[in-house]
Order: sequence, then structure tokens, then C-alpha cells
Amino acid sequence: MASRSLPTYRPALRIAGQRRAFTSTVRTRLADVDDPFDPKSIERESDEVDVCIVGGGPAGLSAAIRLKQLANEAGNEDFRVLVLEKAGELGDHTVSGNVMEPSAIDELLPDWNHPDNPNRFGYVTPAKVDKMKFLTKNSAITLPKPPQMNNHGNFIISLGQLVKWLGERAEEIGVEVYPGFAASEVLYNSDGSVKGVATNDLGISRDGKPKDSFERGMEFHARVTLFGEGAHGSLTKQVVKKYDLRRDSQHQTYGLGIKEVWEIQPEKFQEGLVVHSMGYPLPSDTYGGGWMYHFGDNMVSIGLVVGLDYPNPWLAPYGEFQKMKHHPLYKSVLEGGKCISYAARTLNEGGFQSIPKCAFPGGALIGDSAGFLNVPKIKGTHTAMRSGMLAAEATYDALKDSKDTGSVFLFDYEDKLRNSSIWKELRQVRNMRPSFHTPLGLYGGILYSGLEAYVFRGHAPWTLKHGKPDYAATKTADQCKKIEYPKPDGKISFDILTSVNRSGTNHEEDQPVHLQVKDWDKHAEMEWPKYKGVENRFCPAGVYEYIEDESKDLGVRFQINAQNCVHCKTCDIKVPDQDINWTTPQGGEGPKYVLT
Repeated sequence: MASRSLPTYRPALRIAGQRRAFTSTVRTRLADVDDPFDPKSIERESDEVDVCIVGGGPAGLSAAIRLKQLANEAGNEDFRVLVLEKAGELGDHTVSGNVMEPSAIDELLPDWNHPDNPNRFGYVTPAKVDKMKFLTKNSAITLPKPPQMNNHGNFIISLGQLVKWLGERAEEIGVEVYPGFAASEVLYNSDGSVKGVATNDLGISRDGKPKDSFERGMEFHARVTLFGEGAHGSLTKQVVKKYDLRRDSQHQTYGLGIKEVWEIQPEKFQEGLVVHSMGYPLPSDTYGGGWMYHFGDNMVSIGLVVGLDYPNPWLAPYGEFQKMKHHPLYKSVLEGGKCISYAARTLNEGGFQSIPKCAFPGGALIGDSAGFLNVPKIKGTHTAMRSGMLAAEATYDALKDSKDTGSVFLFDYEDKLRNSSIWKELRQVRNMRPSFHTPLGLYGGILYSGLEAYVFRGHAPWTLKHGKPDYAATKTADQCKKIEYPKPDGKISFDILTSVNRSGTNHEEDQPVHLQVKDWDKHAEMEWPKYKGVENRFCPAGVYEYIEDESKDLGVRFQINAQNCVHCKTCDIKVPDQDINWTTPQGGEGPKYVLT
């Protein structure tokens, strides 16, 4: 980050120095060896901390701040809390709408938005007017505003700006924040508990050999490791499987959110306006909807969320978003404006039914790693922050008086969650999302949601189940109608590579492909005949392609353009045969989002 206080930054300087000295030793060894060299044969440097937090988002930074608040209040200033973030700077990989409910931040940092606070962050625009629209191709029908969509008292913000600001507040009280450190491996003790994490090696060529720039990754050992990676985190997947954390919950289901930030003409700007839409352009068997938030100085956040359990493999969420912007409701605002940023990210939509066990030996899941998004509200920042705060309190209580060096299990965190506003809030809306799985699709879901909101008021005596997992919901191409998308006009709608360029994403090309597919040819043989290039359509960044190749039996060749990846995780979730594994690239790489 740009603004580190010196006392906080010294450990980071020490670690960087360790890496440089250690790397120099490794390079000397490499120069003396002619045989093939396995980087894993070199022991990694390590650092011992009290708590290691993976992910510098709202949940992770809230946990870090609360931990240090508790430690400092107790006079335990040597209590070490460390945050690892894969983005080059905090906030670079953060995407959200975002209309923030301030309940959690009011508790964590009460003066966050006080007029006399010199450290207020970025754009904070009070939400003033709510509108809910049902769209047909050319019209917008006003719908009654559901109670969950009441944004009185909420604020339209850039979540990326909030994350940067939280990082600065964390460092001020002694949290060690290391952006550019991509945690890529979970470490375990001999008793099976989590020991910490390791960052990935740097300077490995595409063929797996160390380059002159090679740097061995580092290990971070901790009494407690908190995972706050966001939706479908690469390490979270591993601990969920190892500890069978979903044994008592339903599978998670996801949506893909695609977003742009525009600067619009002043006469079209309506400060604090919050607009949500349903219907067009999505078909009736596909869950999702659009948004438009007016914030800051003539800025508009506009986007579309598409439920990834959509059945038609010809559907392209990116193409649907470009179509949506040409609807009169949105086009009338965007015309004459300038698009300044593009972003995409998956979000959890499973809600209450899909919450896994969140504590395990040596660690816990927080924020969207556990899936605390309130789908009808379209809000998860306050629940993510609160879960981080609850985990911090349980962690500090477990460690403050403990003389035992054995593994820690945060039983108290599970209890705190069940007694918190998170649990109550998500339970009340648990049936909203699965109600869209009836044969009536969108219309059945709208009808049921109305009954839940106005008749049952969140107290229906039953709990609906989700449909098939997102990847299994995909039908074959011959079962569905092919969708042809209009050519972008370059003013309101754009081709995908133009948008990827606006995301600022960057990856060094000569490194192992972080989108792991064991056998590219076998993948094509499984997927192409049935789905005709679904990967190319579900990816919002042009990462996957099928290229005509007469030398292949299929007549096409599967290709991965990993340098385009914006880290949305859609491929890992939606690919029908589940053979794409999203892993972290080199630390500091990926998108560099603006005002997202």
C-alpha cells in the first residue's frame, strides 16, 4: 500500500530482506547445477505470527482491525496479526455494486463517516431514492419495492476505496498488511490442523523451470488462520473438502456480476438514485437482474448479475450485459457519457441453506468464503465485516490466556454466528433464491418472493432446496436455442477485449498457467461436442477460445489466454465436466480495478 506507517512496515521490510537473501542463495545453487531443478527441493523461509488472515477484503481487514483493537486495549501490543492479499494493492481485485448497510462499520470504526474525521474515504453518497423496474425489450414497468430493497440510511460507495481505507486504518493500529503476497498452499500440522499458508514461488517459467528472477515462496505459520478469500476461494475449496465442512449444508450456488463505472453528463446525474431491474435481457429460466447507482461526482455504477445455474450454454453473460445497456432505461443515462472501468466477479447466492461449518482445527471461514451474502438485499459487505469481527473476538478469546501450543478450534465463533444478526437476517430470506427453481421460472420466483415478503414475512415454516449445482444445470447445445448477440457499437456496448483492457488486468505471460486443465485436448473432446464452446461464452474476459484447427479430429483446438483473466472464478464453477481448477497466479498480478 502507498501509506504504511514505519513501525508497521518494518516486519514487511524484514520479510522482503529475507526473501532477497534467500533467493540469492537459491540462484547461486541454480547456477551450479546442470540437472533439472525442482524448486520444491529448496526449503522455504518462514515467519511466525499469532493470526494469519488470507484475503484483504472487508471480512479479512475487519477481522484484523478487531483483533488488534482487542490486543491493544489489553496492552498486548506484541500480538501479531498479518493479512496476505494477492492483489498488488488493496482494493485492486475488489468488485461490488455497492450500496452499503453501515451497521457493521458503525460498530467497528464509529467515526468512519463523521464530517470532522480527516481520514474519511473516497465517495460516500447517501442513498436517497429507490426504484424497482421490470423490463421488457423496450419498456420499464414499475414494481412495488420489496422491504429488503429499502436503502434508507445506506450509502453508495466504491468497495475498492473502502478496502484501501480499511487497510490504512489496520496499519495504523499495528496490523501487518502484505499486498502482492498470493497464498497458494495450506500448511498442516502433524495432527491435521491448519498450521498456516505458503505463498507461491515467483519467477517460474511456463514450462515449470526457475528463471533468473526466481524467488521461493514463504511460509506463514499461525495459531489461527482465517480465510477471507471471497466467493469460491482457491484455498477455501481445499479446507472445505479436507474437513467436510458441507456435510450438513446444501451446495453453494453462484451468480456472475459484470460491472462498469461511467462518468455521465451532469444533467443526467441524480445523486443517490438506486435502480434495480429484472426481466430483459435475461430469459425467464435464468435468475438475475441489473442495477444502476448514481454516486460521487456524476458517476454511475451499472451492472448485471446472472445466476450461474442458467441452462442454455449459448447464453453469454457478457453479451447479455451489453444488450441490457441498450435498453432505454439505461441507455438514456449512459448516452454521451464515458466508460472508465470494467470488472467481473462471482458472488455467493446460496444463502442460509449453503452456509458450511465455518470453524475447523486451526482456522475458520469468514465473509464470502463462507457465503454470507443476503441475495434479496443484494448486500454482503455488512455481513462479511461482521463475520470477521465475530471471528476476531472468538480468536482473541481463545489465544489470549492460552498456554497450550496445540491446535485451536473456534467453537465460540460458530456459536457467535448462530446468535448474530447474520444468522437471523439470512434465515428470514432463505427461500427467496430457490423459489426461482419452479417450472414458472422468473415469474414463479417473483410471485413467491412477494408472498414471503408480505404474507410470511420471512417466517415460512419450510425451507426450500436449491436446484442442481451450477455446472450440472447446463444443458447440451442441441437442446437449446442458439443466441446471436448484436455487434457492439463502441459507444454504449463494447467488445470483450476493450473491456478487459479497462480492467487493467496484467499477468506475466511466461509463467505456469494458473487455470489448471490437466489435458487440453481431452478437455476439448469432452466439452466441445456437447456444449460447443460454453467456456468462451461464460467467461467475461475472453480467456477461453476454440480455434479452428484442421490437424485436430474435432476441427478445433482449445486455448487458454490466462493473461486476460480477471479472477472472477466463473470457469471453476460453471464448466460442465469440472476439470478447470482456478489457482493463484504470481502475487500482485491480475486486474487493477478503478472505483469498483
